[in-house]
Amino acid sequence: MNKTRFSSSAAIAGVLALSFLGGGMALAQEGRDPAYAAARSAGQVGEQKDGYLGVIGSQPAAIQAMVRDINNRRRAIYTDKAAGKSTIEEYAFATACRLISQTKPGEKYQAADGSWKTRDSGAPDRDARCP
Repeated sequence: MNKTRFSSSAAIAGVLALSFLGGGMALAQEGRDPAYAAARSAGQVGEQKDGYLGVIGSQPAAIQAMVRDINNRRRAIYTDKAAGKSTIEEYAFATACRLISQTKPGEKYQAADGSWKTRDSGAPDRDARCP
């Protein structure tokens, strides 16, 4: 995967604004899937710092397939929404900032250092480039 460097926090803020405006409805559909909700509550999956869903530890093939499917849909959204405005990676990163901030206590997320954490009642450990 391409490593993208961001030139300014203003650029990230702009991309973050785009991620709030578009793609939110499709990502919200994930929350309505009972299998996804169960895996998220059980700590089997979590939000990664790159905007994609991650499998935590060794999980059954059904969980892995669900995550692949969700990530394929996310990539399609990011590709569509980023077109001509930012890179896919920038759009995905901005979406990750939002999705990680929206995790609830007890849910897993990937911290800025790449480790998996469980959200507590405080703010999640997000990348310093997140607004």
